[in-house]
This record gives sequence, structure tokens and C-alpha cells, in this order.
Amino acid sequence: MSEIPAKATESEDPSDRARAEAVRAFAYGAGEEAAPGDAMWQSSPPGSIYDYIKVASFSIGPDGLVDQWSLRAEQIFGIPADRAVGMDPIDAFIDPDLRERGQRKMAEILDGREWTGVVPFRMPDPVPGGGRGEQGLAEVYVMPTRSLEGENAAVCIVVDVRTLRSIETDLAASQAIFGQSPFGFLLIDPDLRVRRANERFASIFGGTPDDHRGKGVHDYLPRPEADRVSATLRRVLETGDSITDMHVTGFVPGSDERRHWSINLYRVNSGSGRPIGIAWLGTDITARRAAAREAAAARRNLALLNEAGARIGNSLDLETTARELLDVVVPGFCDLATVDLYQGLLAGDETPPGLADGSAELRRVAFSSAVSDAPFAGSGPPVAVGAVHHFPFNSPCADALRTARPQSIPGEEGGLVQSTLAVPMVAHDTVVGLAQFSRTKGSEPFGDRDRDLAWELAARAAVCIDNARLYRREHERALILQRSLLPPGDPVASGLDIACRYLPGNSSTDRPSEVGGDWFDVIELPGHRTALVVGDVMGRGLRAAVAMGELRTAVRTLALLDLEPAEVLSALDEIARGLGTPGGVQQATRAARRPREADLSEVYLATCVYAVYDSVTRRCTFANAGHLPPVLVEPGEPALMLDVPPGMPLGVGGEPFEEVEVDLPEGALLALYTDGLVESRDHPLDEGLQAFVGTLTDPSAPLEDVCDHVLNTLDTHHGEDDIALLMARVQGLPADSVGDWTLPREPRSVGRAREYARGQLLSWDLEPLVDTTELLVSELVTNALRYGEGEIRLRLLLDRTLVCEVWDAGLVQPRRRRARDTDEGGRGLQLVGLLSAAWGSRRTPRGKTVWFELPLPDGDTGLTDPAEALLSLF
Repeated sequence: MSEIPAKATESEDPSDRARAEAVRAFAYGAGEEAAPGDAMWQSSPPGSIYDYIKVASFSIGPDGLVDQWSLRAEQIFGIPADRAVGMDPIDAFIDPDLRERGQRKMAEILDGREWTGVVPFRMPDPVPGGGRGEQGLAEVYVMPTRSLEGENAAVCIVVDVRTLRSIETDLAASQAIFGQSPFGFLLIDPDLRVRRANERFASIFGGTPDDHRGKGVHDYLPRPEADRVSATLRRVLETGDSITDMHVTGFVPGSDERRHWSINLYRVNSGSGRPIGIAWLGTDITARRAAAREAAAARRNLALLNEAGARIGNSLDLETTARELLDVVVPGFCDLATVDLYQGLLAGDETPPGLADGSAELRRVAFSSAVSDAPFAGSGPPVAVGAVHHFPFNSPCADALRTARPQSIPGEEGGLVQSTLAVPMVAHDTVVGLAQFSRTKGSEPFGDRDRDLAWELAARAAVCIDNARLYRREHERALILQRSLLPPGDPVASGLDIACRYLPGNSSTDRPSEVGGDWFDVIELPGHRTALVVGDVMGRGLRAAVAMGELRTAVRTLALLDLEPAEVLSALDEIARGLGTPGGVQQATRAARRPREADLSEVYLATCVYAVYDSVTRRCTFANAGHLPPVLVEPGEPALMLDVPPGMPLGVGGEPFEEVEVDLPEGALLALYTDGLVESRDHPLDEGLQAFVGTLTDPSAPLEDVCDHVLNTLDTHHGEDDIALLMARVQGLPADSVGDWTLPREPRSVGRAREYARGQLLSWDLEPLVDTTELLVSELVTNALRYGEGEIRLRLLLDRTLVCEVWDAGLVQPRRRRARDTDEGGRGLQLVGLLSAAWGSRRTPRGKTVWFELPLPDGDTGLTDPAEALLSLF
């Protein structure tokens, strides 16, 4: 049976409203329709309407029963022919409440009348007695016929109305997509030609939708892009794989602006599954791409600023900070970059000359390039890192320095650089230098956003560089102050070979630290004795250095008073407590008597070890205020730490200090040091002390070599703290350089003392000193007889100078006074002061000692004529 051609798409179930209308029309006499007169009957080729709609036929015999049943009828109703033939269609397909009306219609049809209409039906029970079958709606065309016997019969053409209703819906949806969609829509045929375009597409590329029929992608896109899209279309047509969010770039007619589209492609198939084309759905994403680029640039800039905040300023070194800036910007922001800083600022000047007009000298401190072996092609000749130069007055770089505003410099013709940003480095309203950022040709040119970013990066680096400059200046000043407070040159002591080392904290690292309060001193005392001092003020910075200077001055002053080591430390303790109090020592003493909360910022604490060495007896007396123990190395013995009671640090107060006397053999090595030598964050103190003791194995080696060996062997980490190392080798006075006599307490002892002195000096070949020495010895022995107590002791010591000491048991110290012209006496000590290089007195455990010192004849100091000295007294 032939079928009627029609257009349709995929079917959908009919609505309840359509079914209700069909029921009402069938029940109450719908009008009859004439058979179509000009319909063309033909076999349906592949791809026709019959791929979409369901059309079937069957015939009814004169008895009103089905006598023929087509294959399409089997597909629509699901009933095989052997079962359908002989069925009453009214009883089989019509609901019971409509059967009476259906019987009347069937009678009219068998009487020879045509009829067409929409008929509700239900499927027969799949299994007899199994219940009601599926319900449906069909459009039926009934044509009367005659059988071979001439009796009336009928042929029925049935169309599934559900498919027809879905075709209407699909057509409406198709029109909505093409006519109302805000996106560009194309239907492309298998030849990759436009079959249909919607209004949105036509509004972008011009003309009407019909004007685009037959065009290909090469009519809309540049050739490389069109080739890529064509290859993609063929792949979609062949494989059926959809393409989602394919980005396409091109231009629209009448505009040079580059546009971007997001394309979705999928293959369109016929009802039989045959590919008939490709659907193209395009969205203009030009604005979205621009916004994405802006957002990406903003994220990149923010990430660059975050990286700059994390990487710039980690060092207080100027050159390192400049290199950190270039490490951030190359290659993430530019291809080449340099940093120039004012030479005057690097030298410590506050305001370099020529700063106002940008012509002052600068030093190139850093350069970086992402292009291999590419020199910086800025304005003027190339400048090497470390070189000092200046920019011409009319150059853009000088203008940037002069106005403190960034300047754009275009690249030279034929050069590597496309453009350069010259950005002044401004910190605290002061221009400290110039940073230049360049991009090579082929890179994206600098924009306003890049200029703002470069300004921010340069400003951050400038603040860090200025802070480093200020810190370097303060550190150098503090270091100069600290070094000025230490002993100049190599100390010299009687009976000792001295070597010392001082290393300030972080002197070998790229991050200079604050100076510390470590110090050492070698003080010559009367009687060829020597005071050795090593101390460490807790804390760092200028405050610690100043406190160290005050304590060192106090130590020297107390040492000249010839106090015992414990007394020196007790006095230093009082001074240290007074350093943090505005009223000084007395105010600190009063404040200590009343309860108050301690202000830690005003507390000065220090450790110190004070030792006095007597070169005659080779005996050393130690006193310790919380310091590390001295180390002694005797010849042929391993090094050991002396057991000196540590005591409390200076500034704590309230505790006395103990003294320890140690006899030092000839050639012994004594080492005093600070904690920076033996302690660090990586090594505990005990390990450092043992390592230090282990390095002192050869006391006979030159002291300078011993010091170098200690510093090179130990993992000192002296960048973390200062190091003070004082080493002394014992070289006592020979016995023939000492003259020692005991005199009875009688007047004849004065003449005997002169004889002893003359004889000893002549044995030492010091005849030029005989007269002066005899005169001064007689004066001191006479004073001992008149004002002292107990027996008298005379001692002459020869080393670099001649020292004479007169001992007695009296406790009253001699006091020099100026005699009047009419006084007969009182001029003895004046005479001693005139003829000697120095004189003084000190207390001893059994009395006192009065001494004077004379330079040797071959010394630099000339001798005073005794006659002239006597005459000057009157």
C-alpha cells in the first residue's frame, strides 16, 4: 500500500487536549472530508517523510471484519496479521462507550461513503483477558471499495497522530532557534556549505539569512583559521563526535577589530540515522576574552607584587636587594632590567650633589637579561655592573630622576629592545636611583597597567634599598665606635707574648648584623704586671657598643687604681647597674632598695673575666663575673679549663666575687674568649667548649698561627655573634732581671739601699740611671722609715723599663703636696714625680708599695737632670 508523503521530525506524545477534541469529534459526528484529488502516489525513497511519521493500511471486508493487515499496521498496533485478520475493528480498537457510534459509522462506510477523521483507539489486549491495552490517537481515511464478488468493502489509511503533533512542535522549536536565538546558528550540509542561517548570524556578517546560503567557512574566516575549522567540520561529519567551546578568531565585514567566537559543533542525522549536515552554534566571546585578559593581567600583577613582597628586602645589603628586584621582574615582567643607585648615597652622603637635576653620578649595581648574551641597550653606551656613570641632562633617564616620574623610551631602529620604562626609585620622598625595564621586539608593549606595576615594584625595592643604606650607615658608625674602643694594634705586655682577634658579627655574610658588645683589653700595671680583660655586654646594636665602651673605660680606670681583681669586678657591677639609671650609680643603689618592676630595656648586663699576671712570680689572679672559664695549656700537657668561680654577671648585684690564684709555668698558653667563638644556634655550648679545647694542642707554636688555627678549625658561625679571642704565652722575667732586698727599720738602711741600687744598676750596665735611681730610692726609703711600719723591702725590676718598688707594712698611702717656699720638707714626692716617668702606690695584703719607673737610656724618653729638677722645686 502506498503512503502519503509529508514533512516531519521526531514524534512526541499528543497532549490531553488534542485527545479530548478527537473523542468529541468522533462521538458527535465530525464532518466528512473529500479525498485528496491531486496527491502523488509513489514509493518512498530513503530520507523521505516516511522516515518520521507512522502510516499504515488495512482493509475491511463486506462483513465489517479485517480481511487484510499490512506490515506497517503490525508496527503501529503491535498485532500480527494472523491475529488481526477476522477481528472487528470497532470491538478491537474502540472504547466501549464509543462502540455504538462506531458501528453506525462502519455501516455508512460499507454503504459506500468515504470518511476521514481523528479516532481515539486502544490497543487490543496483548493476551486475551489480560486487561486494557495501550491507548492512542489516529487519523483515519476510509475509502469504499468492492470485493471480487461485487460486495461493498473498505480500505483504511491510518496515521499516528502523536507523530504529527510532535512534528508541529519540532517545527515551532526549529523556527524559534533560527528566528529568535541570540546566538549565531548555521546548518551546514555535507559539502560544508551553509544550508540555513539565522537572523543573529546575518546581523553580524551582514545581509539576510538567505544571502548566506551556499557559502563556506573560507568566506568568513582568514585562510589558516578557515582550514582549521574545515578540518574540524569534516571530522565531526565523519565521526559524529561533538565539539564544544572551540575558539575561532576572525574579522567581521567593515571592521579591523579582531573578534573571537566560541563554536559548538554536532552532527545532524535524519530519522533513519543518515548524516545530513552539521549544526553550528557560535557565541561572540570577544568581550569575555578581553575581560579574561584583563583579569589574567591583574592576577599576574598581583602575583608579581606578592612575589616581590616575599623576595625583595630579605637582605640588608644594597646590591643583594637590587638583584632581588631583578630576579622578580625578569622574565615575568620584562626581558632586560638594570638598577642604578646614586654613588653618593652608597658612600654614605645624605644628599648627593646634582640630585635635583638628575646628573649626579650613579653606580650600576645589578643587571639581568632573559636573552642570552644580550647587553642592556638603554640610552647611551653600555654600562658594566659596578661602573660609575651619569645620564646626560636632556636624556629621558635624567628627566625621570629629576621629576621622579616614569618615562617611556622607544627602542632604536634595528635594535633588540622594543621599549623601555625608566622608573625612578623613590623612598621616603627621596630618589635613591633608577630602575630600567625593557621588552624585546615581539613582546607585548608596555601599557598603563605595566607602568603602574613598574612604579610599585620600584617603590618597594627603593624602600628596602634605603632601609639597607640607612642600616649600613648606622652599622658602620657603630662598628667604627666599637673598634675605636678596642686596643689599637698589637698589645704589648711585660712577661707575656700577646695575640688577639676580634671579629664583628656577620662581617662575612650578605646580611650585616648589629654590632655587639664584646671587648678585650690588655692593661699594663705597675711592677711589670699586666691585667688581661675579656667581656661581653648582652644585646646588640649601638646601645651595646656604647655600654661596652663605658665599661672598658671604667675597667682601665679601676685597673690604674691597682685594685684587686675581685674589687675591680665589684666596682664594675655598681657601674653597670648605674648605666641603666638616669641618676647613675647612686640612683641605682637607692632604687634597688625599694621594690619596683624592672624595665628590661634599661638593664645593662655583661659578663667579664679579669686577670692580673705578675711577670716576676708568674702568678695570675683571676676573678670572673658570669663569663666562660679561661683555658690553660701547659707545656707537654693537654688543655684544660680553669676552675674559676663564675659569679653573677655585671649589673645583677648583690653577690661578691671570688679570686683564684694560679701559678703559670714558663711557656704556658692562656686563652680568654667570648661565647661567639664556642656557641651558635647549630652547636650547643658544651660541644663548642670541647672543640675549642681540642684545638689548643701545641702551645709552642707562634701565637698568631694558633689564633688562625682556632678560627679556621672551629665552626664558629661568627656571623651570629661577635668573637673576641685573647691569647697570652707566659714569658716571666729572668731571675737576673730582679733585685730584691730586705732592709731593717733603722736609719742606716737608707745608705744601704743606695748601695744595693748602685751595684744592681752597674751589673745591668745602666750607669746613666745610677744617680737618679740613688736619689729616688733614698727618698722612698726615708719616707718608709718616717711614715711606715715594719721592715722595708726594696725591689728593682728590669724589663722594657726600670721599676723600683719600696714595700712596708704601713697602710697610710703617701700623698703628694706642694711645699711652700718657707717649708723645709715636703718636697720628696715632688722630686720623685719630676725625675721619674711615672710613680704611684698600691695596697698589698700586708701593707703598701710605693714605686717609680724610669725609662732605659736607649729608650725614646730622655732622662731628667737631677740638678735641674732640684732647682725647679725652689
